[in-house]
Amino acid sequence: MAVTEAQPGNERVRGGGKARERILEAAYDLFAHRGIQAVGIDAIIAHSGVARQTLYRHFSSKQALVLAFLERREELWTKDWLQSEVKQRSADPEQRLLAVFDVFDGWFRSPGFEGCSFINVMLEITDPADPIHRAGTSYLVKIRDFLEDLARSAGIADADNFARQWHILMKGSIVAAAEGDQDAALRAQQIATIALRDAKRLEPWSRPLLGKPSPH
Repeated sequence: MAVTEAQPGNERVRGGGKARERILEAAYDLFAHRGIQAVGIDAIIAHSGVARQTLYRHFSSKQALVLAFLERREELWTKDWLQSEVKQRSADPEQRLLAVFDVFDGWFRSPGFEGCSFINVMLEITDPADPIHRAGTSYLVKIRDFLEDLARSAGIADADNFARQWHILMKGSIVAAAEGDQDAALRAQQIATIALRDAKRLEPWSRPLLGKPSPH
């Protein structure tokens, strides 16, 4: 997914581009497809065609560049692609929930399938206190918030719990697709259809989680 939008006030470099955007575009492509630990500053400099001092003028560290990448990933992947595609496919909140997996199905079958960058950075940076790990978590939470809004609009009583379980299906399908199962989204959608039906009947989603005492 190419990064094309420019930001004003940045230094122009060869090709008429702007330095910050060229750096961020290079980082986006490399981090999304190779991961953050496998990509060094030298690779980003070579990919972007800017000088080292130019990169550090715009991004004080690799961590700052990774955080900018994750912010851009939310703009392009979560908002401009996933949420936009889901909303275009139906006006009905229940159908929008199911449409998530239709959107994923096309993604999983694309030659450029790169997995979820938010999950990937959390697996690479495992310290919960690390700013990169926290950022990955926060962007996943925003996706779950989107699901919760849909669930609430669909009349599901425990929208938070439902969204968490729906998100598990989404994340699980991404991992299965990374393993090579191109039908992972369709398999997840089959489970999701049953889950949605049961949620509308207030079962089993309204039941207490295992290990938690019943309030009654």
